[in-house]
Formats: sequence, C-alpha cells, structure tokens
Amino acid sequence: MNTNIGKLDKVIRLSIALIIGLLYLLNIITGTVAIVLGVIGASMLITSLVGICPLYSPLGINTCKKQKA
Repeated sequence: MNTNIGKLDKVIRLSIALIIGLLYLLNIITGTVAIVLGVIGASMLITSLVGICPLYSPLGINTCKKQKA
C-alpha cells in the first residue's frame, strides 16, 4: 500500500493525538468522552506513524507529494 499522508497531515494528526492524551492525563476529559476521544487519538497516532489512512483510499484523497521516479 502506498503512503497517502503528507508531512503536514502527519504533524496535524500527531498534534491532535498528543492533545487528546494530555487532556486525559490532566483529567479534563473522563468517562465515555475520554474513551471515544482515546480511540480517535490512537487511530490518529497510528496513521501518522504508518503514513497510511485507510479512509483516504476509497475517497481518493492523497495529501502526500508525488515522488519522482
């Protein structure tokens, strides 16, 4: 599978994941909201580290710059 997440997209996803983690650690979010945001944050962290977003492929989105052959 080809990378479909660009550098800016990775930074934004990683930042959101870190903010969600920080909010959880500071007990600003709790309960069901913390679980839902935790799942979202974990998926953003994983996709930013791997560089592939499974939702981008069916939608035809690619934020990664094309590589020269």
